[in-house]
Amino acid sequence: MTSYRVGLDVGGTKAAVLAEPIDGGDPIDVVIAATEWDAEPYAHGARWLDAVIRRALPPGATVAVLAVGAQGFDSPATVDGVVAELAELGYPTVVGVNDAALLVPAAGLVDGIGLIAGTGAIGVGTAADGAPLASGGWGWVLGDEAGAAGIVRDATRLALRAHDDGLPDDGLLAALLASYDVEDAERLARVVNDEPTMANWGPHAPAVFAAADDGSAHAAAVIDGAADHLVLLVDQLRRRGAVGQDVVAAGGVIVAQPRLQQALRERLGRRHPDLRLHVLTRTPVHGALELARRIG
Repeated sequence: MTSYRVGLDVGGTKAAVLAEPIDGGDPIDVVIAATEWDAEPYAHGARWLDAVIRRALPPGATVAVLAVGAQGFDSPATVDGVVAELAELGYPTVVGVNDAALLVPAAGLVDGIGLIAGTGAIGVGTAADGAPLASGGWGWVLGDEAGAAGIVRDATRLALRAHDDGLPDDGLLAALLASYDVEDAERLARVVNDEPTMANWGPHAPAVFAAADDGSAHAAAVIDGAADHLVLLVDQLRRRGAVGQDVVAAGGVIVAQPRLQQALRERLGRRHPDLRLHVLTRTPVHGALELARRIG
């Protein structure tokens, strides 16, 4: 019976499992849709994680050490609740963190600030006493300005405001109309409002970046606003005592969009010249496995 060290990264759309046999051998690298993931109730969260792990590992495998980075692990109480339920399911050693907290160890670092700009947006860090810190991540309706859904929300608002002001379209409205396959501003508002979900908003973010690349000042302003939001998260975390000289950014939006990377780099250089920005080139689940290695 093979025993594994397991890292698990659960985001808004997918769960990644990276597991290695304790005694050596080929690793297991699996990505599964994160359908119905929720950390609460705690028993539900634990059973969901257990089902994902069992689906990824071979029959009869055991888990010696598990590290989970998950969207929704936003407070120590939530993490402790799910970890306690996992212990009841037979997991002897478990560490849980917010999924953004995987970025720093995934980059091979011990201390630093992690920024996710993917489906949503959040920043995390660690205080000098080891206490976890988080800013943002309040969801696509209220915030997440640098996440895919938040970018589409803000772009749609700006395009419709310009339309109501009687301004000529600078390309942003046309890009959104084409992306949603609708004919006019009224239908755009309807299709966005009728289904205010990540699944309806997030996939249209590339249209905003394409519009900016084609010269839309409005689209560029939305992207600059996303970069401003990421720097604000760093500001907030540092004011609250986050340690480290490195910022590690990851997530589907920032990894795929050099324009956002550059805007963030420029702003960090002005506001926090002592910090080094890294855009993560490996998947964050490597950070979960690194945490598992550190504890066993």
